[in-house]
Amino acid sequence: MSRIGLIEKPALWAATLGPIVTFIGYTVAGAMWEGYDGVKKTISDLAADDSPVQLFISAVFIFGALCDIVISHYAKAFATAGRIVILLIGIATIGLTVFTTPDQQSYSVMHRVFAISSFFLLCVWPLFAMRRGTDVPPLLRPGAAISGALVIGAICIWFLSLWQDPNSTITGLGERIGVGAQGLYPMIVIWHSYLWQKKNSQARN
Repeated sequence: MSRIGLIEKPALWAATLGPIVTFIGYTVAGAMWEGYDGVKKTISDLAADDSPVQLFISAVFIFGALCDIVISHYAKAFATAGRIVILLIGIATIGLTVFTTPDQQSYSVMHRVFAISSFFLLCVWPLFAMRRGTDVPPLLRPGAAISGALVIGAICIWFLSLWQDPNSTITGLGERIGVGAQGLYPMIVIWHSYLWQKKNSQARN
């Protein structure tokens, strides 16, 4: 019997539905707001107080946060520290939803604190979730976890460079690529770990 926990099915559903629902939500919200340019404007602009789709996108944020909380409980193959980090990601997402941006021309300090915290934690969670040993799913082992964190981190640094550039015309696109990568990577790791553990369990039986 493995000395580590298992990836349980609620984690699979949360890791799969989370990125799908949020991606569709961002896309639908942008389409609902006439004149909104998702290539230039950020996702946070959709949730600003002067946005006509604020309630809709806020619900999408909360759904994503709840998925993170479910993952933190049921992805038991992850090291405990990694599960705590994923729980903090969910809490940070709730925080950035509650502390909204006032309008399209200004910003909220608290919104930025929670948004940056969420973005940072989504880059580093693999480093905290990794484990050592032959009974550990390969994508949770140090080599893969560090590589994954580096790739996600590089994409996010690229987005942050766009965010800090007042002349950037693709800030929204950069954010969506970063958020997409951050959402897909946990789904890949969780599904890989679940199938790997299932295969090993069947082989032992």
